[in-house]
Amino acid sequence: MSKEETLPSTVTRPIFFYGYVIVAVALLMLIVMLGARFSFGVFFAPVLDEFGWSRAATSGGFSLTWVFTGLLSIVAGRLNDKFGPRIIMTVSGFLLGLGYLLMSQLSSIWQLFLFYGVISIGMSAAIVPPLSTVAKWFVKMRAFMTGIVLAGTSVALMVIMPAANHAVLNCGWRTTYMIIGSVVLVVVVIAAQFLKRDPYQVGKLPYGYDGTSTAASGAQTYGLSFKEALHTKQVWLISLVYFCTYFVYHLFVVHMVIYATGQGFSSTRAVGIMAFLGGAGIAGRIIMGIFADRMGNKQAMLLSAGLMMLALFWLLLAKDLWMLFLFGVAFGFGHGGIATMESPVVANIFGMRSHGVILGLVFFCDTVGGAMGPFLAGYIFDITS
Repeated sequence: MSKEETLPSTVTRPIFFYGYVIVAVALLMLIVMLGARFSFGVFFAPVLDEFGWSRAATSGGFSLTWVFTGLLSIVAGRLNDKFGPRIIMTVSGFLLGLGYLLMSQLSSIWQLFLFYGVISIGMSAAIVPPLSTVAKWFVKMRAFMTGIVLAGTSVALMVIMPAANHAVLNCGWRTTYMIIGSVVLVVVVIAAQFLKRDPYQVGKLPYGYDGTSTAASGAQTYGLSFKEALHTKQVWLISLVYFCTYFVYHLFVVHMVIYATGQGFSSTRAVGIMAFLGGAGIAGRIIMGIFADRMGNKQAMLLSAGLMMLALFWLLLAKDLWMLFLFGVAFGFGHGGIATMESPVVANIFGMRSHGVILGLVFFCDTVGGAMGPFLAGYIFDITS
């Protein structure tokens, strides 16, 4: 350990570890913010019915703003490294809530892109600042704690998405957008006030950091700069892996409900498939997080990717409802595992010096893939149906 990485004498090991509060707050914010984001699927059919737009144009609003979300996540990661998550998440929660409130007033296609542009600015901080902050609070159990936070994605699919579907059926899609916007604005802004950038800020040590070279990734000065990371092949290989992962994942998140209803199943049963996908995702994030901490991130990524691939082959044969539910379980578990590895892999390879902005770059590649998947699926449907 170099002199600049030596811990100050005022840094102590905590009796109560505030990192667990960080994990709980990050989990709550992800549930609310990603639940709002993924609820796009339940608004898809009602908006199409009211305005008569094409599937490609409507899903294009989701796709284009998702790209901006990823691009801005690089900025959010840099700002998080510099200023910490509290102010970033406060502004993010306000803009995200505002965007959904504006969607309740939607009347033309250009407004769809504009309002989702506001949403994309708010959503840009939904993943990178919380996960980067958790990585700074933990050395040991980093993948496990990351998995717990990312379980919020699956909880959102299980709870927020069905709740949004119920509200759309009973209250209408405009009122539902107003409800979602209000909840996001209030919950995220309040929750953000409990965030702290890292344990050093309050004179504490990260969990599991013993001050030796074997745990150097716990030191905030350790690792590559963003510019140095750009010159490594590892950062681009990781980015490619997550581009492909989210190309497939978001394709199903956006189109699964309308695909299942097109197969003759009710919207309630279709949303139930997404709930099963979300439940399996929780198990995948937690189980594979524990596995990664013990056996390695690479092994966990390979197992998870293999399961996703098998699930896709299964979907080619799936005609009955139970087969679609089984697809949701396998696909959700595999995605949950590989998603959990993103932040820990970046921390382990590149260190904590510029963790937020490097993670933001990888997440940007997630979003490019996640944007292309839904749009191409909608386009192929439009030209072949």
